[in-house]
Amino acid sequence: MMAQSVARQFTVTFPHATDTAYLHVFLPDASVATGRAIVDCPGGGYGHLSMQNEGTDWADFFCSRGITLAVLQYRMPHGDRQIPVSDAEDAIRLLRDSAAIWHLNPRDVGIMGFSAGGHLASVVSTHAEWAVRPDFTILFYPVITMGKKGQHEGSCRNFLGAQRDDEQVIRQYSSHQNVRRHLTPPALILLANDDTGVPPVSNGIAYYEAMRNSGNDCSLYVYPRGGHGFGYRTSFPYHEAMLSDLSSWLSLRTPPRTDAIRVACIGNSITDGSGIDMADAAGYPAQLQRILGSGYEVRNFGVGARTLLNKGDRPYMKELAWRDALAFQPHVVVIKLGTNDSKTDNWKHKEDFESDYQSMIDQLNALPSHPRIILAHPIKAFKDQWTITDSVLTTEVSPAIDRVAKKNGLEVLDLYPVIDDASLMISDGIHPNAKGAGKMAEAVARVIQTERPAAAKRTKKKK
Repeated sequence: MMAQSVARQFTVTFPHATDTAYLHVFLPDASVATGRAIVDCPGGGYGHLSMQNEGTDWADFFCSRGITLAVLQYRMPHGDRQIPVSDAEDAIRLLRDSAAIWHLNPRDVGIMGFSAGGHLASVVSTHAEWAVRPDFTILFYPVITMGKKGQHEGSCRNFLGAQRDDEQVIRQYSSHQNVRRHLTPPALILLANDDTGVPPVSNGIAYYEAMRNSGNDCSLYVYPRGGHGFGYRTSFPYHEAMLSDLSSWLSLRTPPRTDAIRVACIGNSITDGSGIDMADAAGYPAQLQRILGSGYEVRNFGVGARTLLNKGDRPYMKELAWRDALAFQPHVVVIKLGTNDSKTDNWKHKEDFESDYQSMIDQLNALPSHPRIILAHPIKAFKDQWTITDSVLTTEVSPAIDRVAKKNGLEVLDLYPVIDDASLMISDGIHPNAKGAGKMAEAVARVIQTERPAAAKRTKKKK
């Protein structure tokens, strides 16, 4: 019998050569629909699925809040981990592809998992490419580690199969070891302190610790008792409190506006926010978001220690963050690279700097979003550190950026005079503190909020 708040229920099949996956979709009434959707991955140790308690029983809860629930009856891995992973990715892809038909916001599709299903949800959250990575993650008493200490043996055996003793594979699929700063979606973790089936400290709490240490948005609720597998059971002593906590967390999540101007902040550790605690809240891209407001969606694609040079020690264009930045389809791109390129072992390849920069610009110009590209000079190096020297930045790197900008008719943002005092830096003299990041954000915002110069428009049109 269909729950009262469910306006429509149907099942989509994903047939495969030897088995079939099913997605049981529950749509809310159009009058309350928010556009949000959640793929639900029930648990069962990768050997079976708790389809009711950790699946369909949740339909009324979510639909009554205007959220579409899609319960995934994924295939068992039998040692082939790509089987359930591909099913979860297919489910997310389907929801996004069907957004117009089912009245969904393709930028507000989350994933929820219970126990082994929580492991599946965390693997997709930490490993998937942009197109099928969820926008948020909800984990109930999740299996996280594949390591010998604190593991859920059945889940590990069924998921890893013959490679369950391979240390490289164990690390790859222990999700707390694969959290990526800025890129792993916000998460909510709910579990009971007395869970003896999946030890909380080495699993759910380990994921929280990794998210917190990365500065990512993450919330953790640990209930005093309730054991493992409580799901939607009303016998769980904290059932109502848990539903209230979950509801509050969901209601406080504001998805980006579908018409927002997308801004990609590309760069090294200075963009990333190295040295700033909770950089996703206090780094320059986060402060830029607050300045620009809800009409913009600002994303931090900074990665520490990276170079623009492809022959540098850590090339930015080989990073997942670069692939994400392209997939983001930005309308505005701010590139702030060059500081690490100035290091002695990197700058010996300086003859490639302008051509490598051109390669980055060409890839951005080829995007369907046709972004406005702003090139930023490196900020001042107040100390010589790691062979980064201010003289190389000012006399060689910045002039090279100017030449690339002139060739392409692009705007240049000179950040050098913006950070004009050592009090705006952390102790290493290379990275700005939160106050310095705020100064950078103000400078970037002024450029973005100013109409693109006509000369830049004309030059781009000729190209």
